Amino acid sequence: QVQLVESGGGLVQAGGSLRLSCAASGSILSINVMGWYRQAPGKQRELVAVIRIGGSTNYATSVKGRFTISRDNAKNTVYLQMNSLKPEDTAVYYCNAQGSYYTNWAHAPFDSWGQGTQVTVSS
Repeated sequence: QVQLVESGGGLVQAGGSLRLSCAASGSILSINVMGWYRQAPGKQRELVAVIRIGGSTNYATSVKGRFTISRDNAKNTVYLQMNSLKPEDTAVYYCNAQGSYYTNWAHAPFDSWGQGTQVTVSS
């Protein structure tokens, strides 16, 4: 299977910046989509940003112009640069990756999630 490990969360004041990283490991054949989601207390998990293997991206309206998603295909790593952070950005941020991996003498699809990293923005 494929494992995702996130890092970079923490506590920051409003207006500050944080950079999240997520590295995928395992018998990876290809990763088609990597993305970031977040879940605030009492709310449903929501999409923050995704980036496809070709580099195309999509962002939630609430983060456009403030967050930037990027990926290093050679390292199977996705990043989320978060600038001009607001208290409403406070949430647990989860990394997601979808692609295919080697299993025995074949390959199979995967859809993996990281364990989550807390981002807290104080006012």
